[in-house]
Amino acid sequence: MRWENLSVESEEHARADAALFGADAVTTRTFDTPEFRGITFHEVRARSVLNRVPGASRMPFEWTVNPYRGCSHACVYCFARKTHSYLDLDTGLGFDSQIVVKVNAPELLRRQLASPRWHGEHIAMGTNVDCYQRAEGRYRLMPGIIAALRDRANPFSILTKGTLILRDLDLLTEAARVTDVGISVSVGFTDTELWRTVEPGTPAPERRLDVVRALGERGIGCGVLMAPVIPFLSDHPDRLRATVRAIAASGATSVTPLVLHLRPGAREWFMAWLEREHPYLVRRYERLYADGAYAPKWYQRRITRQVHDLAREYGIGPTRAGTARRIREPEPAPPEPTQLTLL
Repeated sequence: MRWENLSVESEEHARADAALFGADAVTTRTFDTPEFRGITFHEVRARSVLNRVPGASRMPFEWTVNPYRGCSHACVYCFARKTHSYLDLDTGLGFDSQIVVKVNAPELLRRQLASPRWHGEHIAMGTNVDCYQRAEGRYRLMPGIIAALRDRANPFSILTKGTLILRDLDLLTEAARVTDVGISVSVGFTDTELWRTVEPGTPAPERRLDVVRALGERGIGCGVLMAPVIPFLSDHPDRLRATVRAIAASGATSVTPLVLHLRPGAREWFMAWLEREHPYLVRRYERLYADGAYAPKWYQRRITRQVHDLAREYGIGPTRAGTARRIREPEPAPPEPTQLTLL
């Protein structure tokens, strides 16, 4: 494994200059419990946990924190699969079962946030792999990370498919009182059969929407990233309607559709899955994605328009770029016994 090939500058775009961690800092473990059977954990002491997003990226944020590499969610379409190849790890089953854990992430982040060179920029989490994947139940890195951000009043956002985020609800509530906190849950579709084959390691879509409800009840508005919309499998108008209707019923503040994209690493794994499960669609995908990783603009615009129309019908709207959620302090009750305004 080429641990030395990961640079401090950008974990997601590997270089060979300054390593994030050395091979002598790696401890490999397996746990013979049902939830971790077949998974190997590589515990490392990272040298940096704040990652700057390359300027050419399409991402609307500049800094990320990723306490894990690899993801037991095992989503067949995951764009982050390619990053495992930087470690000479397999981007297929290896990505699903060989998990790198930065065990010192909370203490390292706290130290980096305290540096005079850090100016309190927004930090995004869950952008590469899910920070609330199954491993988080054992390693418990996120409470320390959220506490460090809270204590510095540093704005942050989290994108997740994991229901484990509810464990940290009190911490998130505290953080939202002092800084901007954005939470989004990823639910691309609500079809149970499709979910079981495409996202086998994730909580069911309805459980993820329960997370949206629970956050809303705490006063933390939660958006839904409707991703991915999978061509010819979840893009039928009836399926789009069912998904948006369920999202609206959860109390989501917004819904943002994102059509499946197939970067190298993910493309090969997804197409192998498609050949096994839906061979009649292989030629259609080859035509749709003939020009690269992204579906044609006309197709993306069509899906976006359909979802936004449905969102308006059900009383929710698209996310505005950079929008963050923040709990407001409760206003004092009026002196007279009148109806209180719900915030």
